[in-house]
Amino acid sequence: MSQRNICVTEPAEVTQACRVLDVLNRVAGKWSISVLMEARNGPVRFTELERAIHGISRRMLTLTLRSLERDGLLTRTVYPTVPPKVEYEATVMARELFEYLSGLTAWAERHEPAMTASREAYDRAAG
Repeated sequence: MSQRNICVTEPAEVTQACRVLDVLNRVAGKWSISVLMEARNGPVRFTELERAIHGISRRMLTLTLRSLERDGLLTRTVYPTVPPKVEYEATVMARELFEYLSGLTAWAERHEPAMTASREAYDRAAG
């Protein structure tokens, strides 16, 4: 059964776990983390994000920005200029998240060689 389906008719503990999983899925996505990391140092424009995040399409960037804004992790400011100037900035909630992402990033950097070696050993043994 998928993670989404366990949340339908389960006890309160599972419902709470489902809400936590939902939040983690929203902030842990490949593009979400990239956008948040780019916005951590102050306002950033769409084209700056597009250039900085390699491999993201304009559509995926737009969807990711909307999702992060909806979740309260980014604020979007439109300036009345021609053409309109739009900036995205991390909220207080997102800045708190950066502390945890930094720790997770440091952990990943420390353990990546061991995980790679483990994966290679497993693959050799599996055949």
